[in-house]
Formats: sequence, structure tokens, C-alpha cells
Amino acid sequence: MSKTDEFRARYVAALRTYLDTRDEDSLAVGHELGRIALQERISVLDIVEHHFGLVTESGRTAAVDGAGALEFLLQTLAPLDAATRGFLDGTRRYAEQRARAEDLADRDKFRTALVNALQEGFFVADHEAAVIEMNHALVEIVGYPAEGLPYRWPHPWLLDKETALQQRSVVRDSGGSHYETPIRHRDGHLVWVLVTINAVRGSGKAPDGLDMYVGTVRDVTAERAFAARESAVLRLATAVAVAKSVSELLSITLDECRAALDVRRVLVVEWPNGEGEPNVQAAGRPAQSWRQLDPWLRQTFQQARQQLPLTAKPIERPDRPGKAQGLVAVLSGSADLALWLELSSPRWVSAEDRLLVTVLIGHLSLAMQHVRQFETARETSLTLQRAMLPPIQPPPGFAVRYEPAVPPLEIGGDWYDVLPVGEHRIGIVVGDCVGRGLPAAAVMGQLRSSARALLINGAQPALLLEQLDLAASLIPNAYCTTVFVAILDTGSGIMEYSNAGHMPAVIVGPGPGTTTMLADAASVPLAVRRDTPRPQGLRALPAGSTLMVFTDGLVERKHESIDVGIARAAEVLAQNAALPPDAVGEAVLRELAPAPGFDDDVAMVI
Repeated sequence: MSKTDEFRARYVAALRTYLDTRDEDSLAVGHELGRIALQERISVLDIVEHHFGLVTESGRTAAVDGAGALEFLLQTLAPLDAATRGFLDGTRRYAEQRARAEDLADRDKFRTALVNALQEGFFVADHEAAVIEMNHALVEIVGYPAEGLPYRWPHPWLLDKETALQQRSVVRDSGGSHYETPIRHRDGHLVWVLVTINAVRGSGKAPDGLDMYVGTVRDVTAERAFAARESAVLRLATAVAVAKSVSELLSITLDECRAALDVRRVLVVEWPNGEGEPNVQAAGRPAQSWRQLDPWLRQTFQQARQQLPLTAKPIERPDRPGKAQGLVAVLSGSADLALWLELSSPRWVSAEDRLLVTVLIGHLSLAMQHVRQFETARETSLTLQRAMLPPIQPPPGFAVRYEPAVPPLEIGGDWYDVLPVGEHRIGIVVGDCVGRGLPAAAVMGQLRSSARALLINGAQPALLLEQLDLAASLIPNAYCTTVFVAILDTGSGIMEYSNAGHMPAVIVGPGPGTTTMLADAASVPLAVRRDTPRPQGLRALPAGSTLMVFTDGLVERKHESIDVGIARAAEVLAQNAALPPDAVGEAVLRELAPAPGFDDDVAMVI
């Protein structure tokens, strides 16, 4: 017997019992049968059809209480009715919930699409600062995939963890922060980002009262690179404008490229016009000769001579392909001059790097032309100046020193001359023209030649100065030149001298306390009107004495009496008089030189 047949049999028995007794207990059996029908999944239609079939059949043989039978049927159907209504209500609620879920899913998809459409990186972090959500832009910036979420603190891309920790505290205290910081991309390259973080305060379940953080990350590497390029170009253009040599120029270039491009060495190779090896100059590491350079680098320089000026070409080592070892370029207007920028470590060279190098090379080319012109002019000037100066090696027992006040010139308006003028006789001349630099040197050269000729012809010191008066009156800008002239007999120690407005000579005797200033035999400077002949003095120098004749640049100082300077020079001379003449000269210059250097030409004879 099936469950349906069994149910029908029980239903027939229960209905007849109820129609006979009409009590509540028998009616309750109908309710129980309804629950059984629900459990056994008996069809409502089957129950109703069977009920009315039974009532109709029973009515043929006997009277049947139709109202009572209907009441029992309704009692049986009551559990099924309740279940049906509950199902419909649940279905409705399910449909509503599903609709809401689908709406939320659509909203979440929209939010996700909106966040991923942002050009800036976006992230959400929990109260412990672990990143739990990130958009596509942030994945591109940091290089770490969304599949790796969550990224716990400290995040793997952080470089400056100390600053990040400080900013996290700022967000906690003030609710937000905005700062710039470097990060390390997953592939290793450096990225500068602008980070904005805001705190979200919600349920307060987190220990610090914050539920989460939201923030944006913007890649500002290109902006910083542009600013760095502009700054580097400006600094280089300013610095190289005053460079006076190739080595100085290379040092300036290295300083700027070290920060902007991470360069560790700068090389310049210059090919001579004729035969011979190229000249190599370096900054950052010791210079090497052409033959000492790596073969691949020599080949790189040779090939660079064929490339266009103002173009930077990244160069890879043959044994390390894929990353550039440095950049090579030919300076504008000079196919015989190539530049090598060696990177601190091999890396990929971006278009921005090449653009920066191209701009720097443009300024460097102009500066190199300026330096070459300056060096040519300087070499010409020095050749002329050396012709004006006396021989560097003075007679035995003498030492000479010269310190020009205007570099890079080697002479100015001061001069000295020490030359034999007879047997055992040495002529000494120290002079000081008005002015500095090359104009004063031109006047000095004429007066020195005149004084030298007069000494050789046997003129005594006083007569020599009188004749120099005439020469000075004919030479432009020679007015007021000061000169000290002496003739020393090295056999007897007798010295004849005359002073035309010059510093007094200092003599230190062989014993203690024997320092003397030759303040006599003094008169006015050259070409200054006077009414009396120039005086001449005579002094015997004991054996072992030290004589020092000098110009005012040695002792003259601002805000100080010149007498104080002369006394200081005499004291230094006395302290070092026992040394050889050359050592005395070095000691005097070293101990009397001001910290910034002499601000006037210095000539000295010991």
C-alpha cells in the first residue's frame, strides 16, 4: 500500500468517526491528518477530490452530514493552507532579498569599476593599516598584484618607513595627511608618490577608534624628474659659465649629474690634430691614459666620433647586455671631443634621462668652447708674463718669491730682480707699480728692463733711481712706482742702497736682538717731484746676516697699521733666519699669508 492509499484509509476512518461523534477530539484528528499530508507531500487536490468522492458515495446509501464533512475537510486542509501561505510569503521575501542582493552586487560592480577608472591609485586599509583593497592604478604604481591582498604593515613597497610611521600618527591625530615619499616598485626601480590618507571613524570597534583608512597615491616621478632636470640645467649653466679649466668643468658636470642621473665618473677624450694618442681627462675617479681604458670603452669613443652632436647614446657592456653602463656624446662644434657619463650601476636609461643629458651637453659644449678660448688666451698671457719675469733660479745664497693677487696671472705690478753686476757684486731691485694684473705688469716690464740695463751699466743705486724717474715720467701709469735698489759686495759684506718710497728692507744679524730696519736713504716714489738728489746709504752686513726686501702686499692689512705688519714680518724673519734662504721664503709667506690669501701682489728677495 502506498502512502497515499494509507492516508486515504486513515482519512475515511477519521471522517466517519467525526461524523458519528462530532466532538473536538475527533475533529483534531483532521488537523493531524493535514500535517501528515504536508509531511508525506499528499496533494491538496487529491485530498479534496477523495473527500468529495467519499461523501458522494456515502450519500447514496445513507444520509451524510455535508456541513460536518466540510468542517473536517477544512480542518485537514488548515496545515496545508498555513504552509502554502508561509511558502508564498517566504518566496516573496526571498525575491525581495535577492533583488536587494542583485542591486548591491550591481552597486559593488559600479563602485569597483569607478575606483578602477581612477587614474590615481586608490586603497582601503583596516585599522591596523593593512591594505585590504587596491585599484588597478595602484597595482601599476607599486607593482604588487591585488591577488596578494591583504598587504600588512609595513607595506612591502615602503622605503622611508620612519616617515610613513610618522604620517600614520598624523592621520590618527588629525584625521588626514598629505605627503610626498619615495617607494620601491616590485621590479626594483624607485618611484616618487604623493600620498593622501583619510581616517574613517565608524563603530569604534578598533582599539584606536578607527575602523579603516582610505587614500590615494599619485605617481609624481615624472614631475620630480622634470623639476630636477630644470634645476640641474640651471645649476650647470650657472656653474660652467665661470669655469676656467677642463678639469673644473668636468668636476662641475659630475656634481650635477651625480644627483640627477646617479653618475659616478665623467670622462672627456680629446683627439689631437696630428699624430698621437687622444688626451683623457676625468672627474670622479683618477684619470687614465688612452691605452689604460677598457677596450670596449675605447671603441665606444671611436664610434662616438661618427654620431651627431648633442645626442646622448646609452652604451651597454658586451658582457652585460640589457642595461646601460653609461652614456656617450659628442660636444657640439667639436668632433674631436667626446664625453662619457658612467653610471653608478648598470640600469635602463629612460627618455627623460637622455633628454636631460642632451640639454646638459648643450650647455657643456658652450662652456667647453669658452674654456678653450680662455686657456688659449691664458697660455699666451703666461708666455708673455714669463718673458717679463727674471730667471727663477737666483744667484747662490738668494731666494725669491712672487705671489700675484689676480689669478691665474703669474705676475702683476710687483717685481724683483737679482743679477750679478760685477765681480762679487750682486744687484738687487724690488719694485711696486700702482695697480694690479696685466696693466700693472705692462708698466712693470718697462721699468724692470730699464732698471736692469742701468744696473748692468754700473749705475749706483741713487743714480739709478734718478734715471728711473726720467723713464717713469715717459711711461703711462708709471707715476708713483716705489723701488728699492741695492748693490751687495758679497766679498766684503758692504751694501749700498737707495729707497724710492718703498718698504724698508729688514736685516737680521747672526746674534739675538740684531734685527734692523733700513729706514734711511729713503725718498719719494718715482716721477714724484722733489727738490733734493736721491740719497744713498751704506751698510756692512756681518757674516750670517739675512736680508729681506719685500713689497707692501706682504705686510699691508685692512684695519691695521702698516708698521704692525712690518714688525710682524721682521719677527717671522728673525725666527726663521737660521734656515736656508728658500725655507726662509716659504716660512715667511706661509706665516704672513691671510686666510683668504693675499689681496695685493707680493714680491720678496731673501
